[in-house]
Amino acid sequence: MALHSAAKGKLISVIGDEDTCVGFLLGGVGEINKNRHSNFLVVDKNTAVSEIEDCFKRFIKRDDIDIILINQNIAEIIRHVIDSHNSPIPAVLEIPSKDHPYDASKDSILRRAKGMFNPDELL
Repeated sequence: MALHSAAKGKLISVIGDEDTCVGFLLGGVGEINKNRHSNFLVVDKNTAVSEIEDCFKRFIKRDDIDIILINQNIAEIIRHVIDSHNSPIPAVLEIPSKDHPYDASKDSILRRAKGMFNPDELL
């Protein structure tokens, strides 16, 4: 029974620099579906912005992906596309990279969460 539910599990996808993607792939996150589409994109200085945007849009439309991990510095490049995604699934989580630390003020999910609550109500 456990094997059956694991087979029906959803994927985590990754859009990131080489170090980030390799780390997650070594952790077992990598997957290629029956259409030969992977669940990750390695972004380097030669990757076109349109390629990143297209990949993000493909991941959002896939019903086998529940979480999209994206390096925050890459998310900044396609912020307008990320901000237009307002569905809870797939969840978009911005993560740091080796060369770019995490900055909470840039995270679109945290900005949305802060807008939902009045700071006085949290006390």
